[in-house]
Amino acid sequence: MAEQLRLAELMAALSLATDLGMGQPLEQALRTCLIAVALGERLGLENEELSEVYYVALLRFLGCTADAHEFAAMVGGDDIAIRAAIAPVLGGTQREFASQVMPEVGKGHGPLRRARLLAGMLSGGQRHAREGVRAGCELAENLAARIGLAPNVRRGLRSALETWNGTGFPDGAGGEDIPLSSRVVFVARDAEVLHRLGGSDRVKATLRARSGVTYDPAIASTFLHYFAEVLAAAETASPWAAVLACEPEPHPWVPETRLDATLEAFADFVDVKSPFTAGHSRGVAMLAAAAWSTDPATIRRAGLIHDLGRVSVPNGIWDKPSPLTEGEWERVRLHPYHSERILLRVARLEPLAALAGAHHERVDGSGYHRGSKRPELTPQARVLAAADAYQAMTQPRPHRPAFTRETAADALRADARAGLLDINAVDDVLTAAGHQARRVHHSWPAGLSDREVEVLRLICRGGTKKQAAELLRISPATVDHHVRHIYDKVGVATRAGATLFAIKNDLLQ
Repeated sequence: MAEQLRLAELMAALSLATDLGMGQPLEQALRTCLIAVALGERLGLENEELSEVYYVALLRFLGCTADAHEFAAMVGGDDIAIRAAIAPVLGGTQREFASQVMPEVGKGHGPLRRARLLAGMLSGGQRHAREGVRAGCELAENLAARIGLAPNVRRGLRSALETWNGTGFPDGAGGEDIPLSSRVVFVARDAEVLHRLGGSDRVKATLRARSGVTYDPAIASTFLHYFAEVLAAAETASPWAAVLACEPEPHPWVPETRLDATLEAFADFVDVKSPFTAGHSRGVAMLAAAAWSTDPATIRRAGLIHDLGRVSVPNGIWDKPSPLTEGEWERVRLHPYHSERILLRVARLEPLAALAGAHHERVDGSGYHRGSKRPELTPQARVLAAADAYQAMTQPRPHRPAFTRETAADALRADARAGLLDINAVDDVLTAAGHQARRVHHSWPAGLSDREVEVLRLICRGGTKKQAAELLRISPATVDHHVRHIYDKVGVATRAGATLFAIKNDLLQ
């Protein structure tokens, strides 16, 4: 993979993952991008401004994994279904929100559980919404910076949910204090959703009703004036090809030297979705590369993005401490499929797609999503599967604590003896794991103390301040003091931001 790669291709692929995380049909963000660029052209924007609109439209929900754990707990488990219910009323009134979203909260639970969830939404919903948006914006800004997106794009992502009248989140900015790209994309995304759900009349009525409230009135007016032309931009058999064709010049490229850092951002976007998976993809990538000396670069990259499809599964499933139902298992079994299909969209990533899609396959055919057997699995794929299994064992999960390294090694060998994993792949992975010396830290990043790192690890793993206090045998007030100091030192304001910092600085291994 020596040639350069268009940034737009990678970001279009990432947008497909955000579609899954937001409960939207695939290519929803691509269609939003087409509408936003067409609208921007009719507003008379120059290429630099159009480029900002282009990338903000693709990645508006780049932070959608930041609060998935907390949001799922608040709404009864299915964060994705609730985000889908919110989509048409995201810029609407409180009455619209209540009538559209509240009936979906706690679906599948008994009446008492639903009543408690609804009561929690009514009493703390506004506060939780602000905190969730703040976490999402912080994550989006951070990932966008690491990917190398322009500062104006990062500002547009931060302000993606601000409203014209100043009642939006996270900062309550209003009017022309909101970046133009954010204002254009808010209208474009709503139009895509509402046109798909209710047709042209619903879009027109909403543009008029939200003009001057949620939407910049000049943008809403321009959309209404060029209504058919703007919406027609998304009427294409291949939104993917159309999005790549409409990117304003000059096109940014991702050189080979920047590809790994970009894929690391993909990995962290996925892993921050649950406190139980923080740092998982980086751990798999590092271990697999150490175990596969033939082509460590390729397997490392596959390891970084193997779990991209995880965002398609609600946190109520990933974070569930009790056994999964058959229906829940079916959703889990599809996540490697989604990883593979997303990666196949980018020609340069095709060699990684098949590897990523096979990370839960087993040599006896009992794995997923294809049920491939030994002859159908390359040695490289068998190593990645073993590395993924080992890394998962050494991390806590909602139903069990983390295995010790010795226990994980025994379990991996047992899987090989049972015919699930390839014995040679297991030997290579365990050899690689055994040769990895534990890093000795003479000093922690950002001036963190040993105690602050202990607190950070517990918070990143989803522990409450009370739980951290009990484990560390200190008071909750002291934990709160440490958390505030940690946030100040590393320059974040949310658990998701702190988790991203910990992953990036290898503090969770």
